[in-house]
Amino acid sequence: MKFAQDPAAILADLAELRAADAPTHGGRVLSYVYDSGLAELDELAAAAIRAVQPVNGLDPTTFTSVAAMERDLVAFARGMLGGGDDVVGSVTTGGTESCLLAVKTARDLWSGAGRPRLVAPVTAHAAFQKAAHYFGLELDLVPVQPDGRVEAAELIARLAPDVALVVVSAPSYPHAALDPVAAVASAALERGIPCHVDACIGGWVLPFWDGIEPWDFRVPGVTSISADLHKFGYAPKGASVLLHRGRDRHRAQYFATTRWPGYPVVNPTMLGSKSAGPLAAAWAITRALGRDGFGELAASCARSTAALTSVVDGIEGLRVVGSPAGPLFAVATDDSTPADRRVDPHHWADAARARGWLLQLQPALAQSDGSILPHTTHLTITPVTESVLEPLSEALVAAAGDVRGIPPVTPEQVIGSLPPDLVAGLAEIGPLDSDTAWGILQQVGIGGDGGALPERLAPLLALIAALPAPLTERLLVELLARLVEP
Repeated sequence: MKFAQDPAAILADLAELRAADAPTHGGRVLSYVYDSGLAELDELAAAAIRAVQPVNGLDPTTFTSVAAMERDLVAFARGMLGGGDDVVGSVTTGGTESCLLAVKTARDLWSGAGRPRLVAPVTAHAAFQKAAHYFGLELDLVPVQPDGRVEAAELIARLAPDVALVVVSAPSYPHAALDPVAAVASAALERGIPCHVDACIGGWVLPFWDGIEPWDFRVPGVTSISADLHKFGYAPKGASVLLHRGRDRHRAQYFATTRWPGYPVVNPTMLGSKSAGPLAAAWAITRALGRDGFGELAASCARSTAALTSVVDGIEGLRVVGSPAGPLFAVATDDSTPADRRVDPHHWADAARARGWLLQLQPALAQSDGSILPHTTHLTITPVTESVLEPLSEALVAAAGDVRGIPPVTPEQVIGSLPPDLVAGLAEIGPLDSDTAWGILQQVGIGGDGGALPERLAPLLALIAALPAPLTERLLVELLARLVEP
């Protein structure tokens, strides 16, 4: 047949679109992407995806390769995560789906009356906020220390019969703090409350990390663990595993119905029809690497993390937050240095971006107890980082020098830079329609060029911290929605 467009021209257009993306290889982006640095792994993953391109992961009885690959991955994962024969689970499409399903399972198994409660540190991944919203649980977030640590006693004090699930992280994403898994899981077990460990970012690397307290299925009371294959499992997006202690708990994760005139629907995950590509890629990568291969890549991450935290500790005006567990860490201003020698982490990230390195800015957060978690910049370290340690270290030091002594953007400054009529109306603003939200974005200088973000992100993050959360969230929804409008 005659195509509407020439396939070669279509691929050329795609290449042009991709050229505008942040680089996914080479270690220049220190969040979102997890580059093993092994080109042969990428080629293996691509070949595995191509081999199952037409397969529908909906029905493993028709496409039996899906069941075989998932069975192998679950077995490999439970061995990695300290599970015995009683640990079973499913491959999902990512960490968010794994977290959603962990919460959905806990809600469905909860036998109390009224509205169930989900208890977690405020640093638990936002996916649990989404899960509580989707599945109707009351979200009870426990404040943490300025370094991201949560006190076990604070979490345990919230455990009561109305709690359907308590969540701890291994580690938390914002500050790489390892939550007190053993103490919380033990208390939860005594009270008959399930305990989920979110190891989406740490599950495939913490088993090889030195100085880590037990956090996996070796800990009594841990009832489920999520671990992302598309993070430090080095698979393409999106692949994750959700493991449960006990078959009955796992079966509660499923949805099944025969109450319609079509085929019987039995779904272990939220999707029905789905690509088998990420599953096949993850399966192939785990077979290629084996446990020893993952250990070697984790060792590379550990060396790079130690080197970079040392670099940051040596930069006057900056500090590494807390005691990071795993190949990620957050950086904050060192308030012990004189004001004219301090380095604002958001200005630092903007300066590093100007030098070709993308770090992730994290806003300040006011906790329910009135304390403030300071704004930080996040770095995730991957095996490829070791190959660019020298230029990256030089860029981080130079970027700090570029902005040393420049005060952070304060909420007062960013509010003061807004049009007076806009500021006057913020306190009384109600639900926003799309046009009004878009108008506000343009007034504050965002979204003018096809929804593009400003080159400097520090003022934007200060604006996020300055405005009421519901307003900020509505504006960000509008910005992201406009990006994909025709």
